[in-house]
Amino acid sequence: MAPIPGSGLAKGLAVTLRTMTRKSVTEQYPEAQPDLPPRTRGVIGLFEENCTVCMLCARECPDWCIYIDSHKETIPAAAPGGRERSRNVLDRFAIDFSLCMYCGICIEVCPFDALFWSPEFEYAETDIRDLTHERDKLREWMWTVPAPPALDPGAEEPKELATARKTAEKLAAQQRSEAAEATGHAAPPAAPASSGTASHADEQARAAEGPTRPHGDSPQQTDRPRPTDRRQEGRE
Repeated sequence: MAPIPGSGLAKGLAVTLRTMTRKSVTEQYPEAQPDLPPRTRGVIGLFEENCTVCMLCARECPDWCIYIDSHKETIPAAAPGGRERSRNVLDRFAIDFSLCMYCGICIEVCPFDALFWSPEFEYAETDIRDLTHERDKLREWMWTVPAPPALDPGAEEPKELATARKTAEKLAAQQRSEAAEATGHAAPPAAPASSGTASHADEQARAAEGPTRPHGDSPQQTDRPRPTDRRQEGRE
């Protein structure tokens, strides 16, 4: 059957009419800011204190848009007779966002968590050369990085927090002992054992004093009196 002339135009006009009767959902940007998810790839922030100038991010970048300059610095020995150490000092860290493809490889390969994603996206420039952000500008983007999501209630404590807590407790105990020695008082005694622990220790002591049952015999065989030899009784 041949199509009716003008049927395609009628279908298109019907779609237009249905769309015209619906309510518009256009957001009035920039008056109304968009509600972006926290993992939005907007701009990259630099946490300079964690950077060790390992150059992994610059080597792995597919666009070669990361520029890093550094120099080595000699650290004197901490103790007499010790060896001097050398470390890398960061001089320049820049990212050219006119070349960046926002793949996130630099953030993934960073072994010391020095680079982070920020959802900020309003950094357009009239001059393309201003899209090269130096480390001071990258440092400012760190203030816009959202906090990491909370862990599940049943999740294990991160090893970093556990290590930091143990170190803090050890340092606090050392400071208390030094303060006690300085004032001439003895350190507070350790907390006494609980009643449950004491009763458990008493049970273990009683078990050690009592006779032990052979492993090879069952309870019936051990508790039953052994038969005597009649020939031995006649000799006696």
